[in-house]
Amino acid sequence: MINTIILSWVTFIYLAAFVFYVIRMIRGEDIWGRLASATAFVGLTAQTAALILRWMESYKMGIGHAPLSNFYESLIFFAWTIVLLYLIFEWRIKNKSLGTFVVPVAFLAMAFASLSPNIDSRIRPLIPALQSNWLTSHVMTCFLGYAAFTIACGFGIMYFVKSLDRHTGSRSGSMLRFLPARSILDELIYQSTALGFIFLTLGIITGSVWAHYAWGSYWSWDPKETWSLITWLVYATMLHVRLVREWRGKRIALMAIIGFACVLFTYLGVNYLPGLHSYLKS
Repeated sequence: MINTIILSWVTFIYLAAFVFYVIRMIRGEDIWGRLASATAFVGLTAQTAALILRWMESYKMGIGHAPLSNFYESLIFFAWTIVLLYLIFEWRIKNKSLGTFVVPVAFLAMAFASLSPNIDSRIRPLIPALQSNWLTSHVMTCFLGYAAFTIACGFGIMYFVKSLDRHTGSRSGSMLRFLPARSILDELIYQSTALGFIFLTLGIITGSVWAHYAWGSYWSWDPKETWSLITWLVYATMLHVRLVREWRGKRIALMAIIGFACVLFTYLGVNYLPGLHSYLKS
């Protein structure tokens, strides 16, 4: 299918964007930054077109549904949300350094979806549990939350990298000078985490309503539900200690990285445990 071919090419486009961001960090030449941003935008545009084509193809097959129903499609959408939010943050903060730490996550998600022999990329009919209008709202809010947490993790890693300035000095040739100040990174970690927390909360709420519709219960302590709650509690704690206990700096940056590890396990790890969400392996 043409959408699968386009998505395969998008994988390499994101790889190229990552390489351009790295070169920009090393050389400090604006041309590489502009090329990186343009490449990422081209990839996002092509990926958007492929998702629309995939959606249209499902209707031609008589099984029309949003391309969010299986593991392959969720990986593709995860990459899409990451690049979308990244480009918004890049435009907002006027700094391209974040691309070096975030775009490779989108590339890896696309590569895993495209190259793994265990992932079926074919369009399939929805199983009964997924035949609900709640599917789109639940998946979109969850993955927008995951993407925002990816951004927060990127800022957290940048914070620790920027801390090396104290040991290496602020030499004019050091690539660390292109990173925002640690105080700015601390605020950006908070903002991206708060955004992700809002989306994850909406995702859990819509998922609960959907679960009641599909299985007759708002909460079943399924592994995916349990780890979603654990992830929610990790980020709730992170926001609490920052606002109430006034935690700043390395502790918050470390929590952003730990939280993202929880996100990855919630999304990828528990898919291989028996439960109501095991369909994501298909």
